Amino acid sequence: MTALFTERLETAMGPQKLAYRQQAGEGTGLVFCGGFRSDMTGTKATALADWAREKNRPYTRFDYFGHGASTGAFTDGTMSHWRGDIPHILDHLCEGPQILIGSSFGGWLSLMAALDRPQKVAALVLIAPAVDMTERLMWARFSDKARDKLMREGLVYDPSEYDPEGYPITKALIEDGRAHLMLDAPIEINMPVRILHGQKDDAVPWDLSLELADRLVTDNVECHLIKNGDHRLSEPHELARLIELIEALAL
Repeated sequence: MTALFTERLETAMGPQKLAYRQQAGEGTGLVFCGGFRSDMTGTKATALADWAREKNRPYTRFDYFGHGASTGAFTDGTMSHWRGDIPHILDHLCEGPQILIGSSFGGWLSLMAALDRPQKVAALVLIAPAVDMTERLMWARFSDKARDKLMREGLVYDPSEYDPEGYPITKALIEDGRAHLMLDAPIEINMPVRILHGQKDDAVPWDLSLELADRLVTDNVECHLIKNGDHRLSEPHELARLIELIEALAL
């Protein structure tokens, strides 16, 4: 399936084109929101596309600004800018409330979208949601040397098993991220939320999901742990569990 593009105009960096793929179907639509430095061709995004096609469910997947086939330089991205990508997809490509399926970084952005477009989000399914990651999972983990370099030079590379060169982290990303932190106060989201997290996750600690569940004001929240699951949760039995959670919402 060839990627299409939707133009996002309401941005301080000028017009941007977000790449997406969309499948028609019946019932409540699904929108997959991928991870940091990931794209819409990943294992989970593709597996859900296959399942949605089989079940005739509407399904949209896309690349954030500076990711995959979308325009923009990744290092120009900040949480303030990326926060607008999911609402743009909901406003311009989707009909009716959608189930947002947010993976890692996409989990945090999905929570933001639920706050910004509550009328367009029917439920959240979050996979190892990296809530407050710029502070909890980046800045707090950086050594004093890395912090000093970031403040002086504006850029450091954060080692990752998913990128041999490390993730480029900018000073602007860290500082801007502080305007979007969620876990220090109740999160005013009132809709079904399902969280799936592996207890062998070395990128996003699974207890962060328990903290998130406690902060959400909705009573309709469930946190499901996979004892031997890692951060990817892309093994066949893990993908099957993800699909079970989506189907059980019965929306």
